[in-house]
Parts: sequence; structure tokens; C-alpha cells
Amino acid sequence: MRPLEFKNRVLKLIDQTKLPKEHCIIECKTYLEVAKAISDMIVRGAPAIGVTAAYGIAIGAYEIKTDSKEEFFKKLNDIKKVMESTRPTAVNLFWAIDRIIKKAIDNKDKPIDVIKEIIYEEAVLMDEEDIKTNKAIGSYGNELIKYNFTILTHCNAGALATCDYGTALGVVRAAFISGKNIKVFADETRPYLQGARLTAWELMQEGIPVTLICDNMAGHFMNSGEIDCVIVGADRIAVNGDTANKIGTYSVAVLAKENNIPFYVAAPMSTIDFNTATGKDIPIEERSAKEVTHIQGIQIAPTGVDVRNPAFDVTPNRYITAIITEKGLIFPPFDENLGMIDR
Repeated sequence: MRPLEFKNRVLKLIDQTKLPKEHCIIECKTYLEVAKAISDMIVRGAPAIGVTAAYGIAIGAYEIKTDSKEEFFKKLNDIKKVMESTRPTAVNLFWAIDRIIKKAIDNKDKPIDVIKEIIYEEAVLMDEEDIKTNKAIGSYGNELIKYNFTILTHCNAGALATCDYGTALGVVRAAFISGKNIKVFADETRPYLQGARLTAWELMQEGIPVTLICDNMAGHFMNSGEIDCVIVGADRIAVNGDTANKIGTYSVAVLAKENNIPFYVAAPMSTIDFNTATGKDIPIEERSAKEVTHIQGIQIAPTGVDVRNPAFDVTPNRYITAIITEKGLIFPPFDENLGMIDR
């Protein structure tokens, strides 16, 4: 399931705000349209955001009309700043932007038209790498899943959040394909309902048994012995293992610890921010109050009520059993073992 496709200098995105009721494709022909798609969560999920931003810079580079190298790189830097402003928490966004800009700078002696093609080719390479990475994450994560496990997941870390296959749901897919007879509980994930709208839909498309629950039901099912492990994705992982993920993840992790249930984070190495020491240093995006006061355009709260809407929270490393990456499984102590991984 590909949430994005770049062809003929046009980026096509599945509008994830419309799922599951409507399967709508939007076309981004300018870098500003790509930036808006990221900000508006038409595309979401850290890996998908990163690759989308890379394609956005490629589109923006094609838009630059100049024979001056100085002018070209000045405008490319302006495009970079626009992309960086879209979502502050997901580190894959900044990783992808830095990688593609560095590729352009490393080839600054070449003609401008050649640099534009190099930028495009790098974005394609990142797209292809992401799919391979997700399948490797699925393979390593499958080692942790036993037969007949019931897995709880929060938010959506599936194909829709990546370029294909998924991180947390990549592990679920790998376990299902290997015949382990697994089942999934999907938290609805308020306020944006990524679990209800996206995760449940994805799993149903592939015939993987899924049961949708409200966010505040997770503790009940853990305490009743109906959940064997938790697997979530990540938007940024500090070098000590503290992990930022969709709001509500921290609560799930605490409940899992209380009930002696393994809590796994599945994410590519690009999600590990080696410049961020702890979760306290991770910026947390605050989004529109309307996402809380309205559901699918229907008002559910009093007009004028004060609202807080952080999009993410940080799970301290002490609640995480293991981090699943394309390089393998990483166990505590994370502040030591993350630094030993070959990047």
C-alpha cells in the first residue's frame, strides 16, 4: 500500500484525512503544495513525512528558473526552510531534508540541471530504502512475537505512515505472514483517530484480525490478560532511548509496565536523533484546538472552551522493552547500546 507516488514531477498522495470513508488522491505540483500536505496531515507518519519532504524539495528545485548557482542555492535554502517549518517533532523530516540538501551541495560544481536530477534521484533512493528498511524491521520484530499473540498498537505506524509495509505494523505483517495466528487490538488514537481510521482499515485490507478499542480501554484489556505485547512506532528517539510518539503512547507504556507486558518501539535508524540527549529536549508540536473540539467536522465540545492539543508525548526509556530497527533489536541500557549501532 503506497501512500505516495512521484511521477512526471507530480507527487500523488493518498489524502489520509479522508480515509476510510473515501479513497482520494491529491496531486502536488509545487513545493508549497507538498508543504501544506505535510502540515495538514494529508500525509503523516515520520518516515512518509521525510520522503515526502525530499520529493517536495525535488519539485521545488525543478521550479527554480535561474542560471546563477548562487541564486539557485539561495532559493533551494528557502525551500528547505519552508519544509522544515511543517512538522517540528518528526526527526525523519529534518534527516531527509539535510540528506538531500547535502547531496546537492556535494555536487555544486555540476550544472544546475544536473543538480536538479541528482536531487530527484536521491529522493527516489530514499523512497526505495524506506521500503527495504521497513521489511527488515518487520523481520527482526517477528523474532519477538510468539504464536497466538494479541498485539496492542497505538496510532498508525503502517504502510500509510511509511513508503510501504510499515514499522510497527510491519512487525505485525511479518508475524501474520509467518503463520503465527496473531491478532491486533488497535487504539482509536484521539484526537485524530489514526488507529480507528487508518490502522483498522489497513489491517482489514490484508485480512489481519483486528479489534478496535477506545484509548481508555487499553488498561482493562491488559489487566484481563488479553494483550501479550505492545508495538508502536516513533517520531523521534533520543540517544538515551526516550521516545516521542503520538499522544497517548506514554499512557499505554505505563499501563504495559504495570501489567508486565513487553512494550516495543519499531522505527528506522533515521528516527534516532543522535543530537538529542533525552526526551526533555524533543520539541512537541501543538495542533489546532478544532481537532479536539470537532470530529469529522461535527462539534462535540462547548464553543469557546480552552483546549490543549499536543500531538505527541515522550515515553521515558525505562518503559521500553526493546527498540526494533533495520539494524536489529536494541535492548536497555539504551544510552550505551544505541551508541554502539552502526549508523
